[in-house]
Amino acid sequence: MKTRETKQKDLAALTESLSNSKSAMVVSFTKLTVSKDQEFRKSLREAGAKYQVVKNTLARIAVKGTQFEEASGAFKGVTAIAWTENDPVVLSKAISKFMKENADIYTFKSGVVDGKLVDLQQLTTIANLPSKEELISKLLYVINSGAQRIVTVINAVPRDLAVVIKQIGEAKPADGSAAPAVEAKAEAPAAEVEEAPEVEEVAAAEETPAAEEAPAAEAEAAPEGSASAEEEAPADEAAE
Repeated sequence: MKTRETKQKDLAALTESLSNSKSAMVVSFTKLTVSKDQEFRKSLREAGAKYQVVKNTLARIAVKGTQFEEASGAFKGVTAIAWTENDPVVLSKAISKFMKENADIYTFKSGVVDGKLVDLQQLTTIANLPSKEELISKLLYVINSGAQRIVTVINAVPRDLAVVIKQIGEAKPADGSAAPAVEAKAEAPAAEVEEAPEVEEVAAAEETPAAEEAPAAEAEAAPEGSASAEEEAPADEAAE
């Protein structure tokens, strides 16, 4: 049996703890076993919450003047309070999950989240929201993703510029400045064609005098023969 002094200390401790909390859930239970009670307390500790089975009179006094006073109507029968100074969504998830899995033992009475009274349906809706840690993780992912995209774009600028410069260097000018090189290549065969007749003309010129010299030699030889013949003729005539 607790003394009056002990009850006062418990009341002061509960009042101070609740005054610093962001949310609190009021539950009830029947046919509770020790193992199930330990399991429930463990899940609440993992959610960063505190849990205590309280007397209704003590609970009403502890929440008086606080944001949890609206839940005073739920302090009837067997009453237990779970509260937290941390993210209320985490506590809502733990309570909602355990109520569903152990509906034959635990019953959700009422709750207060950030100063607003909530019922079981609203508790389920809150429990489906992402927690603070999940939101931070998603936010960091978005920030990192954006930063990576910025770095990719920044790195792409000089790379794309180099590609453009290379393409400009390899591209043919539109004004036809590369045409002379093509024309020079086209003129090369023409030059060879023009040079061919010159070679033939030189060869012909060299061969022509030789051909002309032969008749000349014959012509020169002929007079000598004719002259000797003429000279011989009179000699014969003279002999007659």
